[in-house]
Amino acid sequence: MHIHAIQQLYQHRLAQSTRPFLARGCKAIRCVNCMLLPYLCICAIKKTVNTNSAFLLLMYDDEILKPSNTGRLVADLIPDTFAYIWSRTQPNQQLLDLLQDPKWLPIVIFPAEYSTPERLLTEYPAPAYGKRPLFILLDASWAQAKKMFRKSPYLNDFPVLSFSPDTLSRYLIRKAVKKNQLATAEVAGCVLDFIGESENSTIMNLLFETFTENYILGKECKQLTDNATQFRLQKALKS
Repeated sequence: MHIHAIQQLYQHRLAQSTRPFLARGCKAIRCVNCMLLPYLCICAIKKTVNTNSAFLLLMYDDEILKPSNTGRLVADLIPDTFAYIWSRTQPNQQLLDLLQDPKWLPIVIFPAEYSTPERLLTEYPAPAYGKRPLFILLDASWAQAKKMFRKSPYLNDFPVLSFSPDTLSRYLIRKAVKKNQLATAEVAGCVLDFIGESENSTIMNLLFETFTENYILGKECKQLTDNATQFRLQKALKS
């Protein structure tokens, strides 16, 4: 298991904290990498995949500290994953440099109803530009994500990719405002499927489902008795 950008950002954010972050379940002893209870830890079965994609997670200030956050699952699988804390007035200079790097084609992932029509993508454009896609995920609550989308002028010139999933979100850890709102890892799975990486999309979805199942078991103080999803994930990663 590699030490990725979100783990580094988590440690940096912890070091900046002047008081404990009191998220739900904060008193539980957790694996510092997957944020699951030790007996439900899935770190041993995780590994990165081969992909042409890269992801940039812009995270609302305290989102990185929440054990229920699924953005770290993206970094678990995708080697080129970048993560920064969002700031309205003082965006990180490394973030701005990354967005201007000519080898990347930044693409913002957000619902079409909040974008202008001319920014919306209907097909995968990266190969035509000779660049690698850098998919930008706004990792926050729904209200926070809308604020981030509106108040990040450095994202305004990039195309927007939107999804209308046929199935409702399977994320049961937190309650969404709308039933079809997806968790960050679910969105990443949609992105991978969109660019034709169906196997990687399947692995992302299985990792997401395994994390969700184990997280809920930990909340309910239950043992892992039926590990069918986790077994499928292990099999997919070995193939």
